[in-house]
Amino acid sequence: MNIVISTLNSKYIHSSLSIRYLKNYCIDSFNNIKLMEFTINQNSEYITGELFKHAPDVLAFSCYIWNIEKTLEICERLKIVRPQTKIVLGGPEVSFDGDKILKKYDFIDFIIYGEGEETFKELLQYLDEGIENYDNIKGLIFRENKRIIVNSPRPLISNLDMIPSPYEGDLNEFKDKIVYFESSRGCPFNCQFCLSSTIKGVRYFTIDRVKEDLLKLIKAGVKQVKFVDRTFNAKKDYALEIMKFIMAQNVKNINFHFEVTAHLLDDEILDFLKCVPEGLFQFEIGVQSTNDKTLEAISRKTNFDRLSKVVKKIKSYENIHQHLDLIAGLPYEDYSSFKKSFNDVFNLQPDMLQLGFLKLLKGSGLRRESEKYGFKFLDKTPYEVLENNYITYEEMLKLKSIEDLLEKYSNSRSFENSLNYVIKNYYGTPFDFFEDFSSYWEQQKLDSISHSKTSLYKIFYNYYLDRINRNIEIFRELLKYDFLLNNRTSNLLDFMKSDKNIDDKDIVHKFLQNESNVNKYLKEFARIPAKKIINKVHFEVFILDILDFIKNDFDVYKISYKESIMLFKYNEDKKVFKKVEVYDITEEMKKIRGESVGNNK
Repeated sequence: MNIVISTLNSKYIHSSLSIRYLKNYCIDSFNNIKLMEFTINQNSEYITGELFKHAPDVLAFSCYIWNIEKTLEICERLKIVRPQTKIVLGGPEVSFDGDKILKKYDFIDFIIYGEGEETFKELLQYLDEGIENYDNIKGLIFRENKRIIVNSPRPLISNLDMIPSPYEGDLNEFKDKIVYFESSRGCPFNCQFCLSSTIKGVRYFTIDRVKEDLLKLIKAGVKQVKFVDRTFNAKKDYALEIMKFIMAQNVKNINFHFEVTAHLLDDEILDFLKCVPEGLFQFEIGVQSTNDKTLEAISRKTNFDRLSKVVKKIKSYENIHQHLDLIAGLPYEDYSSFKKSFNDVFNLQPDMLQLGFLKLLKGSGLRRESEKYGFKFLDKTPYEVLENNYITYEEMLKLKSIEDLLEKYSNSRSFENSLNYVIKNYYGTPFDFFEDFSSYWEQQKLDSISHSKTSLYKIFYNYYLDRINRNIEIFRELLKYDFLLNNRTSNLLDFMKSDKNIDDKDIVHKFLQNESNVNKYLKEFARIPAKKIINKVHFEVFILDILDFIKNDFDVYKISYKESIMLFKYNEDKKVFKKVEVYDITEEMKKIRGESVGNNK
């Protein structure tokens, strides 16, 4: 029997965990299973053709919110040209209304709901032996003549270690890819927007199994290991041992992503995290809202005071990227309340603030209570809420515009200083700024065209001239500083240029030829010729003491208007927080200039 298991990933760099679980769970009985991964960006006809070439007797698809529509199209195409193929769907997107899907789409033969490993293997055995009575296969939905039969649910696998590792054999396919990984299944919380609330309790793989699989991925040279555990730190000692194990491997150029509950991170874990190498770990922290009534309605347990202290503490370490989430469209969260939630989280200064929009996933508690909260949504993927009893469609559109600018100007980290300066000096709250900026953006019809990374600097400058138009030179200097931090170039944008510059290139070379200067600022370039160092650094003149201004939290009353010369050193290694180091070399450059003038007399 020719068996193909497939899925459509959202990006090429991703890899599917579920289809590898299925294959390896069945491998002892069916050793001819082929995995075929595609992406949602590939042509449906091409994908159908590739599947057809393998002449599958059984074709199984792992279905998610992002791929279900295209998956159904491919299945229909294949069934037309190869009607003898048995098509099986599984995954979260078909687990809660599988009977309706079978009734609507007659080209689908079976649907597996819930955990799929045992059910899929049992179904393959029935098909291989020609048994056509499927009544005893738990977790299966099938068609009997024109009747749709939903069998009883299959109990969850209690001993997760009985599932073979999904990382066996040649793992070269994972090199430089994002690989999904789970050390547990289930979640201790009961958030009503999440599908994890449909499964009670948390089950864990043994720590030895986790370590064994992690070693395989480390040796394979993956780009990122993304833990899909809904609350990675639900069991403190278990999570701590995994993180310590990863640290002990002394890995390079691999990042480990965890979804954590911040208020559960105690002082012992925080002390440990202080020593984590920069960029090794990445935390995703779901805040969702800071409205107590909203949190109660969605059964979300959060101690925001503790969360705030933890986030600030970790931020002070400058070694772990923190990604905090908010969701617009939740019960009791009106526009004003969301503004507060936004400001509460933005003021924690996470490395990324993701503003998401509520999706009423099949099987979720909020979907079941959609009438109670007046949710209005299109019942097709991604099931996003358009409005509800508390927030209008017009207000949601406004938040969409703010979310776009948040991504471009805050989450990109390319405007950190100029953005903070504007918010602190001219707006009551961060939300006020983004709200005003989004209004300008729409008035200028900037939302109807695409923008290059560099064009965003000019747009921000034009906005400042239009809406604020004070202390223009200060803002220009901050934009120039941000531009040089994020763009390794000596070609400034026209509006950033001034008559203050280093005209004499010999002065730059003399600085780099001076042994004491190199030892003080550029130790790694000791005994390297200046002409080779010059491409690794940049010298720039500012009309104010830019570092002191930033240090004083952009207080315009404490600004020191004196010419300062900055040395930008661009780090070659893939650092997360200190990609560029900046030094004030004004005194050293003045000395060289003075010596040059003296020598010319």
